[in-house]
Amino acid sequence: MEPNIIFLSNEIVSLREFTEADWIDVHKYASQYIVCKYQPWGPNTEEDSQVFVNQIIRDASSAERTRFAFAVLYNEKMIGSGEINIRDFTNKVGEVAYIVNPDYWGKGIATDIAKLLINFGFKKLNLHRIYATCDPRNVGSAKVLEKVGMIKEGRIRENLLIKDGWRDSLLYSVLEHEWEK
Repeated sequence: MEPNIIFLSNEIVSLREFTEADWIDVHKYASQYIVCKYQPWGPNTEEDSQVFVNQIIRDASSAERTRFAFAVLYNEKMIGSGEINIRDFTNKVGEVAYIVNPDYWGKGIATDIAKLLINFGFKKLNLHRIYATCDPRNVGSAKVLEKVGMIKEGRIRENLLIKDGWRDSLLYSVLEHEWEK
């Protein structure tokens, strides 16, 4: 059975399902230290980038799909990824994440990605609550989450082990009725 192909877009960016060839563009940003500085992964080898894309493609064909990861297109170039993961079906909770090639930072692209993912989560996945986390040092990402209307709930202490030790995370969320406003 062919899975439903999802495509999301606005005037600035388009989000489409990944293809195997996307690993090349993923590698252009995921191999850079500045991109993964606050993450438990990377910088990626070519093999890491291929494994990442292949895993996304496998996850997309899962019978009960929980991961919706998309390649981000800007001016018809693949420049990042965005995803929404269903974390709790019973309580209708999802988590969003995004990553953009640093050549395109400062253009509002991450904000557009987050808006598309949140809208998809509420309108198509019927979620009630969507959250995101970011490293407190990642000021740009925190600004994106605030710009899209997420509310800072607090700080989760030492919840992620990254390259330079334990990392705190800022926790942001938005509820369905808040998004509708």
